[in-house]
Amino acid sequence: MNRPGPLLMITFLASCLVLSGCGCEGGPTETIQIKGQTFELEVASDSASIARGLGGRTELARDRGMIFVFPNSLVRRFWMKDCLIDIDIMFLDGMGRITTIYEMKIEPPRAPGESMTDYEARLPRYPSTMGAQYAIELGAGRIEELGLQRGDKIEIPHDCLKQRLR
Repeated sequence: MNRPGPLLMITFLASCLVLSGCGCEGGPTETIQIKGQTFELEVASDSASIARGLGGRTELARDRGMIFVFPNSLVRRFWMKDCLIDIDIMFLDGMGRITTIYEMKIEPPRAPGESMTDYEARLPRYPSTMGAQYAIELGAGRIEELGLQRGDKIEIPHDCLKQRLR
C-alpha cells in the first residue's frame, strides 16, 4: 500500500485550512465566550453597519449583542442615535482587554420639527478612554451581571474579525 508523501499531506492540509476559512464562521454573527457564557454577536465591520449599530431595535435577547470591529486602535465615541432600548457598551483594546464600560440610556427621539443636526448635537457621547479596536454592546445590565470590569480580557477571534473589515 502506497502512503502519501509528507509534501502531499502538507499541501492537502493547507488546502483544507484555506477552504474551511481557518475556522472563521464568516456569517453575520460571531460566537464569543464572555465570562463563561456564550454570546452570538452581530458583526459591524463596515461604515454602514457601524453607523446603524443596534439603532431601531425594540429588544435584545440576553445572549445576543453586537461587536464593532475597527482596523486600528483609536479613541472612539458612540451615541444612542435612534436607539429604542438601553444598551451596555464596553470598549476593548487590540488585545481584547476592556478599557471602558458604560450603561447607555435611551434618549428622547427626534422631535417633530427638530433638525437632524440639532438631534445629533443633543445626544451624549460615550468615549473610549484609550484606543479601542473593538466595542461590544449587550443588553442593559448584562455587563454588571457578568461582573465585567476594566482590565478584564475577552478572547476575541482577531484574525476572523479582521477578515471582515471592509
